[in-house]
Parts: sequence; C-alpha cells; structure tokens
Amino acid sequence: MANINPAGVFDTTYEEDMAIDRTRRDKLWKNLAFLALLLAPLLSVSGPLGLKLISDQYVSLIARVSIFVIAVQGLNLLVGYTGQMSLGHAAFMAIGAYGSAILARELGFSFWTALPASALLTGLIGLVFGLPSLRVKGFYLAMATLAAQFIIPWALRYPLEDLTGGTRPLSVPAPIIGPLTSYAEDNLSDESPLLFEAGDPYFVDVISVHFAEIEGVYPTIELVNPKGDAVPAGDVNMTVYKDDAGEVTGLSFIASKAGEYRVAIVADDSTANFTAQVRRGKALSFATDIAMYYIIVPLAVLLMLLARNIIRTRTGRAFISVRDNDLAAELLGINVFTYKLRAFFLSAVYAGIAGCLLAFERNSLSLDMFQLDTSIEMLAMLIIGGAGFPLGAMFGVTFIRLLQEAAIPALRPWLSDLLPQLFPFIDAVNITSAINPILFGGALIIFLVLEPRGIAHRWEVFKVAWKIRPYSY
Repeated sequence: MANINPAGVFDTTYEEDMAIDRTRRDKLWKNLAFLALLLAPLLSVSGPLGLKLISDQYVSLIARVSIFVIAVQGLNLLVGYTGQMSLGHAAFMAIGAYGSAILARELGFSFWTALPASALLTGLIGLVFGLPSLRVKGFYLAMATLAAQFIIPWALRYPLEDLTGGTRPLSVPAPIIGPLTSYAEDNLSDESPLLFEAGDPYFVDVISVHFAEIEGVYPTIELVNPKGDAVPAGDVNMTVYKDDAGEVTGLSFIASKAGEYRVAIVADDSTANFTAQVRRGKALSFATDIAMYYIIVPLAVLLMLLARNIIRTRTGRAFISVRDNDLAAELLGINVFTYKLRAFFLSAVYAGIAGCLLAFERNSLSLDMFQLDTSIEMLAMLIIGGAGFPLGAMFGVTFIRLLQEAAIPALRPWLSDLLPQLFPFIDAVNITSAINPILFGGALIIFLVLEPRGIAHRWEVFKVAWKIRPYSY
C-alpha cells in the first residue's frame, strides 16, 4: 500500500513502476539503516575498536532478533500470505538446528555446507506435514501441524538420542573459514611432541595429524588442552579419521581456547617409532558473538528481501489468491494443493535456516528451546507485527523481544508491589510468577482489539500519509 510515489513524482518506465524502492530517498534510508546495523558491533564494548558506545547486550539482542525474524518471516509466507495455519514452527526450527549440528559433529560438514543441507532437510519434512492441507484447512489444519510439534521433538529425544543427546545439551562447533595459511611439521613422534600457543578469538589454530598408510595397529594421538586435560575423541571441535578396519589414522582439531596445547603420539612396544605429518594453520573463526553477528544479520536482511520478491512473483500472487479464496483460485486454473505445499516447503526452509543459525550462535542445543510455547510465541509475533506484510516479522519480533527483555523487567518490581495489594486474596508468590504471561497476553489482546492488522499496517498508513502530505486524500 505504501509503495507509492510522493505527490508530484511519476514513473516513466516499467522498471521504475516495478521497483521496490520508488525514490532515491527510500534507497538512501534503507542503505543507511543497513550500514548502522553493520557498524553496531564495531562500536560495542567487545568490538575491535574498543569504543564502548554500545553495550554487548544490545549486539546479542539484535542477533537473536534477526534469527527469529527469519523464522517468523517463513511463518508469514505460510500464514500471512497463503492463509495456512501452523502450530509446529518451533519443531521445524529444531530439525534445522539438530540437523546442522549432527552434520557438523558426526559427518564433518562445515557450517557453510551444513546450513543449506539442514535447510533442505527441514523443507522436505515440512512437505510431509503439509500434505494434510490437501483435505483440511483452518482449525483442523492447525491440529495437523500441532502433531509435528509433538512428533518431531519426541523423535529427537528418544529414537535419535545417540545423535542428539536426548535431554542432555548438545555442543555445536563454531563456524570457521580456512585454514587460510598452513605449514607442515614432519617430526611428530612419541619422542618429540608438538607444543604451541593459541588463543586468538578471531584467527584460531587448526591442527591436522595424519599417519602414513601402514599395516597393523596405529598408535594413539594424544592432544592436551590448556587446562592439562586430554581432549577426548568425541570433542565437538575434533574430527577423527578412520580406515576400513576402524583404526584411527588421523584427526583434525580446532584450538579455540587460550593457552598452550600439546600434541603427541602415545606408542607402546607394538607401535613404536612411528611418525606423523602435522599441519598447522590459521582459520577465521566465528566463535564470538560479534563474528556470528556478521553472518546472522546480513543473512536475515537477504532472506527478508528474498521473501518480499517471492511475493511479487507468479508464485507469490498464487499464494495470495489461495489465501483470499481457494475455491476461486482453483476455478482460475491455480493448482491449490501444489502452491500450499510450496508454502509449507518455503516456510520450513526459513525455519531450518533460523534453527541452524540459533545452534551455531549459542554453541549448544537443548530441546527445551523448541517447545510448543515457542511456536505460539512466534505466531503471536506475526499477529502483532502484521501478518501478510513484508515488515510484519521484523516489527513483531522486535516488539516481543523488547517487551520480554526490557519492558517486563522494568515493570516487574513495580507490579510485584502493587498487585498483591490489589488482590490480597491471592498468594503473592503466584502473582509474581504470573506477571510475565499476564503482560505478554495483555499486549496480544490489546493489539487484536485496537490494531488487528498489526504494527506493519500502521507503519504503511503512516508512510502513505507522509508521502501525500499536505493532501489528506
């Protein structure tokens, strides 16, 4: 609605008429906003410039908001534009998170390959749970997608416990690029261990140890971290290489902690006098919050632009027609079931990308992060932000996060003193524990009553009023 020109400005070409940003001023403001996002970590307390203008807490908040913006934007494609209800979006995020973690831990995938692979896996599973949309819709479809919210976490917790850790937290390796530089040392043996210092937070040491192909039993490679502990073979930062017989022929390890490391060959009488080739190199690490910020935020912006352009295509117009009247769309020759499945696929892909980013940003996973309340919360974010609007996901996620992390903590002490006095017949402990859900639910009710189309709709109205000023029509 607000994609109009200011008063007195006219389009003269088809390219101008189809452009998302209709004026140079629009492009300038968007570019400046993106530039401000990129500069935020550099101005933070932990930034490389040390300017201390922005708290690290706000940098982490922007990163977390960006992850959920991706997930809610996928939900917007399904709910806002196609009109299909989903209550299992957090479960699809869990597939992306655990899928990428397993690919990185067990199969040696890098973050850059685990991200698209886990997103594609999530999309395919989303297609399976989108099949009921052929027969049911509305409340019944919501119940069908609710099944995913229970089936997927159950499968991750019990049948796949050996891979996911079940109820235990699962460690996730940090993304790296490289090694960028390397050099070889051929003198590693049981009598001459390798000692080296590590600890750069951005350029970590990558060590690879490989035996020559031999017959018989290989010796043991021992790697000791700065704490003096031997690093186990299942460490999240280690990749172990084995031959057909299951013998360990080498390993690669990322030394991300500060201190001295020791790499040695532990040999007995049957494996004496072995040497191994050692390669050391420096790799660009994204283990810190600031480094991950520069993956998460640009990717979130790119996916937001991609979603907006999808809606402008033939597929996007078909989504909207299915949402408005699926029977009329079918009479016009639109394959309704096909486009519903496409919407489920795209929505799940976005959820998978968000889950993968969440896993690598936190370096740890737990199934408690993907429960039903998370799915409901994301649906609330979309309602408050504005379903069916390109910026609805951004507005909704930002509002809810600020409400949860700024407004509620500020109001909580005041309400903890006031509410027990207003309701003396209720236990004060119960009142205190209910403040968070009361405020969250109250905000949702207010938006449903006063602004049912969400913040994004009000923003579009404001932009139209600004562009056509001083005219009111």
